[in-house]
Amino acid sequence: MDPFPKDGESAAAAEPSRGAAPSSGVVVQVREKKGPLRAAIPYMPFPVAVICLFLNTFVPGLGTFVSAFTVLCGARTDLPDRHMCCVFWLNIAAALIQILTAIVMVGWIMSIFWGMDMVILASKYS
Repeated sequence: MDPFPKDGESAAAAEPSRGAAPSSGVVVQVREKKGPLRAAIPYMPFPVAVICLFLNTFVPGLGTFVSAFTVLCGARTDLPDRHMCCVFWLNIAAALIQILTAIVMVGWIMSIFWGMDMVILASKYS
């Protein structure tokens, strides 16, 4: 056997296999833990979520503000133990954070990601 691989051969192919261990078959489950603001994003119908994303893209916080009212109309969230008014105010707080920090671009980026989360939730649970 040549100590150097020839053209077209890799070094790993030139070495004999050293008994690779078979996979152990362990299943790992990952759960995303959401904070209260993020868990307050409502599950809306897909067209409403797209409109909120569009609004958040051009006027930071506006789509989040509109989505807060969908909570009052019965949209569910990942906060089932909280009252509807509490979830409404959490969404209003998120909208205000996005509006106030849009000046330094943080709120604008947060607003776009918030809108994308709305669309993702709507597409998963429609």
